[in-house]
Amino acid sequence: MAIKRALVSVSDKQGIVPFVKGLVEQGVEVISTGGTFKTLQDNGIQVIGISEVTGFPEIMDGRVKTLHPNIHGALLAVRGNEEHEKALSDHQITPIDLVVVNLYPFQATIAKPDVTYAEAIENIDIGGPTMLRSAAKNHADVAVVVDPADYDDVLAQVQASGDVSIETKRKLAAKVFRHTAAYDAVIGEYLTAQTGEDYPESLTVTYTKVQGLRYGENPHQTAAFYKKPLSSNSSIAAATQLQGKELSYNNINDGDAALQIAKEFTEPAVVAVKHMNPCGVGVGTTIEEAYDKAYESDPVSIFGGIICANREIDGATALKMKEIFLEIIIAPSFSAEAVEILSAKKNLRLLTLPIEKAAKVEKKLTTIHGGLLVQDEDSFGLDEATITIPTKRQPTEQEWKDLKVAWKVVKHVKSNAIVLAKDDMTIGVGAGQMNRVGSAKIAIEQAGEKAKGSALGSDAFFPMPDTVEEAAKAGITAIIQPGGSIRDEDSIKKCDEYGIAMVFTGVRHFKH
Repeated sequence: MAIKRALVSVSDKQGIVPFVKGLVEQGVEVISTGGTFKTLQDNGIQVIGISEVTGFPEIMDGRVKTLHPNIHGALLAVRGNEEHEKALSDHQITPIDLVVVNLYPFQATIAKPDVTYAEAIENIDIGGPTMLRSAAKNHADVAVVVDPADYDDVLAQVQASGDVSIETKRKLAAKVFRHTAAYDAVIGEYLTAQTGEDYPESLTVTYTKVQGLRYGENPHQTAAFYKKPLSSNSSIAAATQLQGKELSYNNINDGDAALQIAKEFTEPAVVAVKHMNPCGVGVGTTIEEAYDKAYESDPVSIFGGIICANREIDGATALKMKEIFLEIIIAPSFSAEAVEILSAKKNLRLLTLPIEKAAKVEKKLTTIHGGLLVQDEDSFGLDEATITIPTKRQPTEQEWKDLKVAWKVVKHVKSNAIVLAKDDMTIGVGAGQMNRVGSAKIAIEQAGEKAKGSALGSDAFFPMPDTVEEAAKAGITAIIQPGGSIRDEDSIKKCDEYGIAMVFTGVRHFKH
């Protein structure tokens, strides 16, 4: 069945003129609307106006132009069906064999910082999705194109055979329903946000593919990377890769973990991550000093790690980074000297992106088998906490500095989590243990002699005083934890017994 008549109406004019010219050269009659009609006419292409087909003018500022039986009857009629063929004949409707439509730019519109609600509503396309759905439903007889990337293939098939193969029609139809579902999901999310409803009765989310991945967590698992529409620019999904191998599934997860920790600091900071947990965090007056401290935190685990710095990487820092094997370095920028130095390591991935906290708290989605958990991201900072000090001794100025480092880092460590900090750097990290004292022992063992005079941060309260006992034996002098256990008093007494200053924040930071 040859393609004889096409309907073309696009917001994105990319590639539309040569595509339609090619169709016309194959004898295809073209119907068009509004701005598309004018663009095609201005380029010398003979086009039929939509009103000639419907017998009705475009009205209401173009809101109503294609919603007409002469259009949808032409799209939905099943070829070879006697009843449908009779209806076409009785109502003098000519079938449409190809639909080329893309939609009003709703997502681009709401991305503008000064967009009004009325402007957003006006950019909700009605006629476009309706035509796409009609054509896609009847894809056995109608080819439908929503993506300019498909123009060349469709035109080549029309030129070769006068039609589009049924296999291609099915793929195009599937793409249409994915496209309109994603379009509606963005609209639904925007309108729901305007109502202030956080957890509606149904949740539809959409993501756009960034790239296919070689494999997932392990080589036997397939995987791909997708980006959320209108997501923050301070995201791995929005990063610019300057050099290095393609990112892997694990790279992306680890890079995101490092990035989220780096956002906790306003002063120069460097974060090293392995397997989604920090292995070293350093804070300094310069990014070189911060890197030195992050490296010193755990010079063994940083090997093969992911680094995130919240300042530009300069030449001096790059020279030190070059000395060890790293998978990724993330930073707001790299100096020309740093890029030249690090370019010697061809596989080393360099990513740039703004490193800043998001203006608004995003929802975090976690899949389970057969379901989805949704919650606010844990954006709660120490400045928002209600601080109490239940012990006899108050922290010193230096202890406060170390407590703050420990608290900023421990919220990003898998629970149960304990972090030791001293002199603006982490010196021990205990992650993901089944009991809290187990995490404390790991962190203390890693710190060794450095534990003396350090500060300990815990993501949740102490159910019993055994963690304080271990801290005291190691020479730890200050502790920060949420408090709230029915046995808090036991831990307080134990701290007073050993002269440890303890801070309660009232905020738990579980991370599963």
